[in-house]
Amino acid sequence: MSPRAFSCYHLLVTSAKFFPILWALAAAAAFGFAAPAGKILLGALPPFQLAGLLYLGAALGTGPWAFDSASHRLTRRNTARLCAAIGFGGVIAPVLLLYGLKSASAASVSLWLPLELVATAALGVLFFHDSLGRGGWIAVGGAAAAAAILAWGEKAAGLRAGGLVAAACLCWGLDNQLTALVDGLSAPRFAFWKGLVAGAVNLGVGLALAPWTASARDAAAALALGAISYGASLVLYITAARKLGAARSQIVFSSAPFFGLLFSVLVLGESVAATQYAAAIVLAASLAMLLRERHEHAHTHEALAHEHHHRHDDGHHEHAHAGPVPAAGHSHRHEHEPIEHVHAHWPDLHHRHEH
Repeated sequence: MSPRAFSCYHLLVTSAKFFPILWALAAAAAFGFAAPAGKILLGALPPFQLAGLLYLGAALGTGPWAFDSASHRLTRRNTARLCAAIGFGGVIAPVLLLYGLKSASAASVSLWLPLELVATAALGVLFFHDSLGRGGWIAVGGAAAAAAILAWGEKAAGLRAGGLVAAACLCWGLDNQLTALVDGLSAPRFAFWKGLVAGAVNLGVGLALAPWTASARDAAAALALGAISYGASLVLYITAARKLGAARSQIVFSSAPFFGLLFSVLVLGESVAATQYAAAIVLAASLAMLLRERHEHAHTHEALAHEHHHRHDDGHHEHAHAGPVPAAGHSHRHEHEPIEHVHAHWPDLHHRHEH
């Protein structure tokens, strides 16, 4: 890459690096709305049935966009990643969490949920080349501390469910890392399949445990909530994770409880405690640390052939087309030639290299 081309690319990366963070924040806001709205729906639906409807709502909400293009055949590796992500994050983790809630208070369980962020970061560094610098680890610790402060304000009763919830967080951490690596499958299509499978399993379990008593209105409200808080949120999160890496996306996504707090204040009329203000300040400082982080070094791209959504002005997609090069983002199978260069980068699909 010529110095002038690299300079242009560097400006592009610098100016565009905030967009994936904005996508992750939007995903957190959409998901955060599920807590206050779900609290209302739990009066009419038991947890498993509500979880099933929320996931099925995600499938319904993303369905129109999931199959708006030609079907692409996934590689065996990506198929395995997709199935594992759905199994661990959409089926096993919610069951473990519900068993944890059965043996301890919701406040106790909430103290353990920040472990999802820690698990995502640790698994990424150990197994998925999702690198974090000192600033990134400080942001992980700060975001986890903010979530713990927020939960501590609920006066936890104990740690009896810690093992089950920690296992659930480990499953979600694995789900986050695998989700960020699936290429050849659009974000809406990924969300559709995850919502369909997880929704069918959770609803089936819920109907086996308790009879259906909810009204059509409550069911429709749960499906609509799922389309926004699970479907749209997951599409935005996947899009961000493929650019930022799972660990950084999860740091930003950990702001979801604060959006939930905001909606609770506005919709349910709840008050804000001093601990919640403190947690918000800690989280804001953590996100500021993440924004300041810069990762730049010489690295080598090996020859690679894959398929994912991309543009031709990002410095990594200079392959030829049969016709004119599309100006907008598009998806098709393409090949990368080996290249070595230096630029600021995130651990996206093209930068999961050794350090």
